[in-house]
Amino acid sequence: MEVITTHVNADFDCLGAMIAARKIYPEALMVFSGSQEKGVRNFLSKSDLTFTRLKDINLAEISRLIIVDCQHSSRIGSFSTILNNEGLEVHIYDHHPDMAGNIQASGGVIRSSGSTSSILSIILKSNELHLTPEEATAILLGIYEDTGNLTYPGTSTEDFISAAWLLEKGAQLSAVSDFLTTELNADQISLLNDLLHSMKRIVIGGLDICIASATLDSYISDIASLAQIMRDMESIETLFMVVGMGSRVHIVARSRGTGVNVGEFLQHFGGGGHPSAGSATIKDFTVIQVIRRIENLLLSALHSGRAVSSIMSSQVKTISADSTIAEARSLLTRYNINAMPVLDVYRMVGVISRRIVEKALYHKLDQSPVTDYMHTDFVRLTPDTSILEVKEYLTGEGHRFAPVFCCDTLVGVVTRTDLFRYLNSVERRNDPEESQSDIGQDIVTKIRHSLPHKVFETLRSLGRVGDELGLKVYAVGGFVRDLIIGQPNSDIDVTVEGDGILFAKTFASEAGCRIKSHMKFGTATIIFPDHSKVDVASTRLEYYDSPGVLPTVERSSLKMDLYRRDFTINTLAVALFSESFGRLIDFYSARKDLKEKSIRVLHNLSFVEDPTRVFRAIRFEQRLGFKMATHTENLIKNSIRMNFLDKLCGRRLLNELIHIFEENEPHLAVERIGSLGALKYIHRSLVDVNSIVPIFKESYQVVSWFELLYHKQPFEKWIIYLLALCTNLSSDEFVETCIRLDIPPKIINRYFEAKVDGVKALEKIRAGMYRKNRSLLPSEVCHLLRELPIEILLHLMARTDEDTRRQFSIYITNLSMVQRIVDGNDLAKLGIKPGPVYKEILDAVLDARLDGMVETRADELELVNRLTTI
Repeated sequence: MEVITTHVNADFDCLGAMIAARKIYPEALMVFSGSQEKGVRNFLSKSDLTFTRLKDINLAEISRLIIVDCQHSSRIGSFSTILNNEGLEVHIYDHHPDMAGNIQASGGVIRSSGSTSSILSIILKSNELHLTPEEATAILLGIYEDTGNLTYPGTSTEDFISAAWLLEKGAQLSAVSDFLTTELNADQISLLNDLLHSMKRIVIGGLDICIASATLDSYISDIASLAQIMRDMESIETLFMVVGMGSRVHIVARSRGTGVNVGEFLQHFGGGGHPSAGSATIKDFTVIQVIRRIENLLLSALHSGRAVSSIMSSQVKTISADSTIAEARSLLTRYNINAMPVLDVYRMVGVISRRIVEKALYHKLDQSPVTDYMHTDFVRLTPDTSILEVKEYLTGEGHRFAPVFCCDTLVGVVTRTDLFRYLNSVERRNDPEESQSDIGQDIVTKIRHSLPHKVFETLRSLGRVGDELGLKVYAVGGFVRDLIIGQPNSDIDVTVEGDGILFAKTFASEAGCRIKSHMKFGTATIIFPDHSKVDVASTRLEYYDSPGVLPTVERSSLKMDLYRRDFTINTLAVALFSESFGRLIDFYSARKDLKEKSIRVLHNLSFVEDPTRVFRAIRFEQRLGFKMATHTENLIKNSIRMNFLDKLCGRRLLNELIHIFEENEPHLAVERIGSLGALKYIHRSLVDVNSIVPIFKESYQVVSWFELLYHKQPFEKWIIYLLALCTNLSSDEFVETCIRLDIPPKIINRYFEAKVDGVKALEKIRAGMYRKNRSLLPSEVCHLLRELPIEILLHLMARTDEDTRRQFSIYITNLSMVQRIVDGNDLAKLGIKPGPVYKEILDAVLDARLDGMVETRADELELVNRLTTI
């Protein structure tokens, strides 16, 4: 007797493959080894296909067993009991060659394909075997289900060929659609809801994995369909669904084929499947135990598979073998590290640590060479060394770091901080509170959906050029921060581990862009044809020789580059190179601070080294609606108390103020600066913030009003707010403030004189409005305001009453744009000799038009005639 069977809980690929196999083995009986999925049962209830029940056959009489879509004895039910029978011939047809099982077969076909139904269809096609439309439909159902309607990554050419051939044989696509579209009953909907609520995310090796669970009092069939629904609803990369029913726990897994081969993974539980779908059923375990085992197996695979190259720091800071202990202390302090490799030219000969240096200094050995006291025993890792091995080295013997070599060349180090941050991130990502974090591959979806298509493609292109040059490219800073919190930001900053200027030049050449480079800092700006820009920098570190001065810049690693940033929220990076595109890098718990809406510095001397960060902290606090961490605010207060802001040069202070003035509602930041006592560093007389805030609020209203006019006249917003800041200062104090801020004399003179003239004009307009005989004519208002810069006009509007403000408003929106029709050519035609009289006549005509005395060209010419005959 010949029998065709498949795995328990048979799906449509099992059904289709069994029917196709029957054409090759026409005398064989088709017998299910166990249950079938609901969709399969529905199809069979409406078909004329003949299957034999398992209980109606004598297993001992089977001489040939044909197994489809399965290679494991644990998945074929009672048929596993006869596999060792003498004389039994076993044939296997399966599309998972990478998942070899424990069944020994003497015939059949096992090769990679999207479905087993496709493999058998190709055999039927080549042998020109006949199919009925119903049989063709059943086989097509198997192909469509296992390939996700021919869309899954594992779909092969023969799946398409098979589908086309089956359609020729009469397969009905409408039936395929009907049976693969799942309608849920009330119990399934309730279970789906429970699964969605229980779902948690863990991230393994940059892969987003979801685990959902439920425990039921009664049996519910076809839970596999819920896994597919959940995966599509939540855009999940990999899903493990764990459902307890009675004494059994059912595991159903789905994957998009990137990273986790779920069929192979579920072999640990006696199950199987293929890379994108799998299942298993186990006894004598609780749901919680199964989940823990899944997590542990995944983590175990991570630790054994991840290499130190994924966490090591490159661009290693080293010290020469001929350096002294005193020089070692200076370098360790400068780079804020605890140990350094000692190099004899290019060969590493030892390690010098801060602890050894401090002890040597205590014994007055500051001029001794580091080679006298360095550690000479150190491990020699390679980039492929497993993380598990380096973990044992760094945690077992108290070493500060582990050097990584390619041949004899030092290419990186893994520090204890690197290791612990990595291990902590794995732990944190598995915490339910952190399960929604944007990490690893999950950020790719956010990038694609949050950014305009053009920006997304630009990021891809930047990464590709980096690949060509062998450089790792990252998007960094505020662009990544705003991407994570969902705020628009089109200012792309890119950091390159290597030569940033070479990268920028190469990209510009390929993309048809221009660049501006700055060799001193290793930075460049890529300028696109549409004038959009991308700022490029080499990874670098900065150190300060004294408080408040510009930093000294050196080439460094990504981690140290991010460490030099002002606040943790600006230390995020996203990999753009193809190997890890979209992987979010968070060395300094930036995501935690974003979640808690906290502004936090990276080290305690941050405001001492760069006092401008005081103003940046306030700006980010107000822009993002965040709050400074208590310790960070205390550090700011300390830097103010110790007058470190006095060391700021005027240009740097002005730049920070301009950034604040460009923000929405800048009065909030000014109020905060005042509350911290930092306004006095702009000018000593700026002590009463309460007298400044009202004029700032009015200035904000006036600026907003002017921007809504879409007026063609350009203006400098920061000047309006600077004038507001100096409202209560004397003329001399205003000039002192401008000099303190290093504002060019030309600008000072222009706005100082205009401010004085503007105040006089304001008083005249106020007085003219309340004259008894008549109010000011429009032309008189124009004469008072015409020569004033728009910034002065808007400032005056902000500091006056409503009625006077209306006069300014009328001037800006109407009177300033009134033009006469006649010009000098008309005067020449009238025989008027050119000279100063032209200006007098034309000004008189304009005044008449402003005051409504003339309306047409003829009116203006008549007025000219009257003026020239007087």
